[in-house]
Amino acid sequence: MAEAVFHPPRRKRRVFESYESPFPVDVGGKDFRICQAEIINNNVIVRNPEDIEQLYNKGYFGKGILSRSRPVYSISDPSLVTKWQDANINMPIITSKKYRCHVQWAKSILQQQGFDDCSITKILENYTKPLELPFLEEDGAEQTSNSCNRMGPNTELRRQSSTDTGNTVALSCENRNEGYKKACLEGDPAFYPVAVCGSKEQEQSDLKEIAEVPCQKHGFLMQCGCKAENTEQRSSEVIKSKECAPEYVLVQEEEEGDLRPEGDSAHVQENLVKKEKLVCRRNPFRIFEYLQLTLEEAFFLVYALGCLSIYYGEEPLTILKLWEIFSEVKPDFKTTYMAYHYFRSKGWVPKVGLKYGTDLLLYQKGPPFYHASYSVIAELVDDNFEGSLRRPLSWKSLSGLNRTTVNASKELMLCYLIRPSDMSEKEMSTPECMKRIKVQELIVSRWVSSRERSEQDEF
Repeated sequence: MAEAVFHPPRRKRRVFESYESPFPVDVGGKDFRICQAEIINNNVIVRNPEDIEQLYNKGYFGKGILSRSRPVYSISDPSLVTKWQDANINMPIITSKKYRCHVQWAKSILQQQGFDDCSITKILENYTKPLELPFLEEDGAEQTSNSCNRMGPNTELRRQSSTDTGNTVALSCENRNEGYKKACLEGDPAFYPVAVCGSKEQEQSDLKEIAEVPCQKHGFLMQCGCKAENTEQRSSEVIKSKECAPEYVLVQEEEEGDLRPEGDSAHVQENLVKKEKLVCRRNPFRIFEYLQLTLEEAFFLVYALGCLSIYYGEEPLTILKLWEIFSEVKPDFKTTYMAYHYFRSKGWVPKVGLKYGTDLLLYQKGPPFYHASYSVIAELVDDNFEGSLRRPLSWKSLSGLNRTTVNASKELMLCYLIRPSDMSEKEMSTPECMKRIKVQELIVSRWVSSRERSEQDEF
């Protein structure tokens, strides 16, 4: 067996962020924060934006459910944001086509709830009416406008009066009797897949604060738990709050064409001016991005760092309970977690290696800074390197896997977790068994005859 040759990690050419910390904990203990997560459909989900920022920025734990890695999903159309960048608008901008898709999705949800087409039409018409909200300018002053108009290459903000903004918040008494209080587009579990796992205590406390007033958050007169508040105050809070921003969107809509007074019919098409405007409307189908943690990442944050608390419903789970649940959800969890714990403790940032057919990918500092250096396969064996392997490799499959890894400029590593022969299954039922586990790493490299001969000739 040849001696391993270690190659330095390959740094990425373009790095757009700075390195903060290897772990989401404060060494001094002054700003120690315990984040919260939930188990939903055998997945660990973090929903609090502050917790998401803490866990990903410091250690690069998890990934956004709507993004490749960092949770940066935005409903805004990037091309429209660039197009209207001179308008000083701090709200999501989408196309009218995309907005119609959101309305259609909301319509399908209401149909599933048993509403007839007439009621659905009235609900959506009232909910998606144009609104008048303050826009924030660069100097902090507020400018009231319900539309921003764009004509040709020039951008102009135009103040317009709105006569029907008072009817966009609540339904009339006639609509109230038709059972509209059952519909809540923003609080329905169909729109929020994680809403079904909310806290019962929180629901009971919310019921005590029910206000029989038109709810300005949901747009319906209903028991939604929202308190009465001033419309203007609510509007300004929407602009300033990142969480509430997706509730209101700016929709780019086209106005009817206008003919410039040239008088020549041959130039009618040339003189047709395309007008576009931004109209503020409520978003009937809101999409949120959460942070999804792998089971290994979640358990490391709970067991090794103590900075995460995982709930199932309203019950926080203990370390032993998590070890048991994760082992049931993923039969080889104990093996993969031991490998994850080992490499994390060595300073690596392990991520899922499914893309390359392995268990883990090892990054130096984090994915934004370096390419992955190793693809790792973890195996739990006894003192004689025997046992029921998770994935027995033939020479053919090993060669193919190694070739795939080398073509991606990585190295294949076999991580053997050596379990003492006298260790019982009872000891393996707790994470304390890791104290007796030994680790041996084996780097697999392809033997090239011509290169080996040239190296021997040099000696």
